Amino acid sequence: MKIIRFGLLYMALALGANAAAADLSAVAALREGDMKKLNFHEAPKPVSQTPFERADGSTGTLSDYAGKHVVLNFWATWCAPCRKEMPMLSELQTELGGDDFEVVTLATGRNAPPAMKKFFDEIGVDNLPLHRDPKSAVAREMGVFGLPITVILNPEGQEIARLQGDAHWNSDSAKAIVKALIDQGAGG
Repeated sequence: MKIIRFGLLYMALALGANAAAADLSAVAALREGDMKKLNFHEAPKPVSQTPFERADGSTGTLSDYAGKHVVLNFWATWCAPCRKEMPMLSELQTELGGDDFEVVTLATGRNAPPAMKKFFDEIGVDNLPLHRDPKSAVAREMGVFGLPITVILNPEGQEIARLQGDAHWNSDSAKAIVKALIDQGAGG
């Protein structure tokens, strides 16, 4: 009897995994323009649980964002493509941010808080967090080499997609991808 139950459980899990993969392939089909650089993973990947520093000096972890989809952007004050991309991430947050979705920015490496604030002030961004990963511990654990890198986390706090380099996160394609993920709910 146990064997039958385990067999049924295995089949249910396999069907659920196939349904999630099918859902992501439908989302992946929405990629156009530079969003084609966004690579969806075959299976969700774990993310770092190493603490990072918030703007107020407190610590946080990526698990603080469980329950919502997250576009997590790794950046630095010296990164020219980051300067170009950040206003587009800000626009994405303005349009779609809420209970089910958030854009989270994490400055990795040596980024002094006053320089980070100046960076955001110069490009007119006031709605994204000034989180810091000063020793690049989170970035290293997540295989971030080069900047910018943007990853998408599902509501379970797992990485489901990654884009290397800058992109037009305010494009119709990017917004359609995020909306489709939000519409999928917790299964994303």
